[in-house]
Amino acid sequence: MSAPADLAAGLARFLSDTEGRAITVDNVVPVSAGARRSNVLLDAHDGDRTLALVATITPAAIEQAPTQVEARVRELARAAGVRVPKVHAVCTDAAYVGGSFLLSERVDGETVPRRVLRTVAAEGIGERVAEQLGESMARLHSVDPAAAPAELPGDPRANPAETELAAVSEQVDRLLADRPVFSLALRWLERNLPTVPHRRAVLHTDMRNGNLIVGPDGLRAVLDWEGAQRFGDPMRDVAWPALRMWRFREDACEIGGFAGRDALVRGYEGAGGTFDEQRYEWWKVLCTVWWGAGLATQAAAHLDGTASNIVMAASGRRVPEIEWDLLMLLRPN
Repeated sequence: MSAPADLAAGLARFLSDTEGRAITVDNVVPVSAGARRSNVLLDAHDGDRTLALVATITPAAIEQAPTQVEARVRELARAAGVRVPKVHAVCTDAAYVGGSFLLSERVDGETVPRRVLRTVAAEGIGERVAEQLGESMARLHSVDPAAAPAELPGDPRANPAETELAAVSEQVDRLLADRPVFSLALRWLERNLPTVPHRRAVLHTDMRNGNLIVGPDGLRAVLDWEGAQRFGDPMRDVAWPALRMWRFREDACEIGGFAGRDALVRGYEGAGGTFDEQRYEWWKVLCTVWWGAGLATQAAAHLDGTASNIVMAASGRRVPEIEWDLLMLLRPN
């Protein structure tokens, strides 16, 4: 990441160019150490007012959905009632800060998972946050996927489960072919492949503890929309926050380490969603395999220089944890 002074200068230049008047930027504070993207807090001044903003910067080498597409998805979700910070501006020119970026309104609260869990425990709001998370998913899933940007992945004619299983099988073959637990999980997924869902949805694909802003009053915002899909199985989103990886040692609470499944389902169904337990359980296994392959992919990206940083390097060391999780998911009752 660039130095704060360089970021301030680049962001001020972009805002001034965009707004057609002089804008200054200060109080630039890098706040994240994510594997892929960086988040920077800043204050923008135009002489009459000050805007509290966040810049989410994505290096071009690892960009998933183009930044402007992510912005459109976020605004579509916000219009449906999902808690999403309002997009202030989008920049796809890497000349300003070394990558494309989104500027969003700043929402106060905790995002670091352990701090989220401390806040939730101190305020006694675990079930409320899980219900709000389920509600946010249901509101997102109510959006017509045909209205989502055409650039998003997703095929209205395909079975989403079959498509994702094929993709993750290819990743496992390429990076984890010598790990028998992954082979076992893939065979189970093939044998239990669900049919096409009754309805398809726009998906976030990463709505879990770590991508949420939480305050004493509960869930304030859902972050990180770069992996959004359309025409997906809604149960993929619902299953994702239940992975043990997102519980951060609070394993007794299936959803994010802060609540049980019932609270999430209550919020989801209360906002119009339909929960399908059998599909949910299948997607929990698929998502666990997917995350294991994702960790291996991050480690490979560090090793081959595509995205060299310590977070990516450390990811590969967590693959054995995924194997344990898979064995626990697949063991006979």
